[in-house]
Amino acid sequence: MEDHLTETAKEQLRRFCRQYLQLHHHTDIEFPSPEHLRTSSFQDCIYAKLYQEGAVKYSPPQRYQLRALKELTRRIEASITDWEEDGISDDLMNSLSSLLSSPIQPEATGSQVKSYVTYTVSALDTPTEREHATITLLESRNILSAGGVTGFRTWEAAMHLGNYLCANQSLVQGKHILELGTGTGYLSILCAKYLQAAHVIATDGSDDVVSSLSTNFHLNDLEDRNMEGKELKWGHALIGSEHPQWNSGRPIDLVVASDVTYDGIHVALVATFVELFDLYPNLKILIGSTVRNEATYELFLTRCQNNKLSIEHVKYDMVELKDQDGPFFPVLAPVKLCFITRTKP
Repeated sequence: MEDHLTETAKEQLRRFCRQYLQLHHHTDIEFPSPEHLRTSSFQDCIYAKLYQEGAVKYSPPQRYQLRALKELTRRIEASITDWEEDGISDDLMNSLSSLLSSPIQPEATGSQVKSYVTYTVSALDTPTEREHATITLLESRNILSAGGVTGFRTWEAAMHLGNYLCANQSLVQGKHILELGTGTGYLSILCAKYLQAAHVIATDGSDDVVSSLSTNFHLNDLEDRNMEGKELKWGHALIGSEHPQWNSGRPIDLVVASDVTYDGIHVALVATFVELFDLYPNLKILIGSTVRNEATYELFLTRCQNNKLSIEHVKYDMVELKDQDGPFFPVLAPVKLCFITRTKP
């Protein structure tokens, strides 16, 4: 069906569908241009990809579908200059009618419910493959913090760090990976599903977050892979009387973490770093930090250095939203990447 579209039309269709499945806010989605929207072939492609029964395995919430489709049909109508030549797809209008007649939760209630969010990992796109790399997660998109926990949605630093790992796959390939503060599990799933990690442990300090990981593993067909989720509270001893051997004696090659350098947890986090280096002296730690407060970030770096840990920042520029092709995230604050190693005596 897409074969009849121009390359520009294909690009706009791809971008629109990817933003829609990532639950990009309906007012921020980049809708295709009028010259493409008005054509029946383009509308048929949108219907086949997003609204036809069975087209999307894990659909966005109905309220989101309705808002996006209302805006889409409004734009299609506005794009038509000759109603003898063009019109609005019956399939799209039937989908709209069906959504309008369906019971939809009140917005206040719906915003508290987790939704399926599908991220496209465009860094892994290849010209010959029609199936693109995607990660589907069950998230609380509209909740900044659920019960004081921020691990129920995927944040910008995780997506930026994920892009870096895709560009440097040898860091993960065949390696044993540990993620700290995993949240939704985006980075861990990326490493296990696409970057050929030998084994991945996704950890978080929240029981609720860890309990949710099994769902996100299942959504990405990872139940039988070498992957597990477990609780790890920073600053708590990894080895003790109940755990004489951490991680069953298996190696850890790389630790990854994103958005873990916020104020108030530096001491506990760095203590965990130090204990991990005691267990795995040749370990590397790779951190992605959204720097909202430079002084807070500098304090984290100082604490690392005071514990004889070396910092090496990595230059990896963020791509502006208009130039992203998935995952999509606003560039509101810099995300700094750095490797942390133990300083050699």
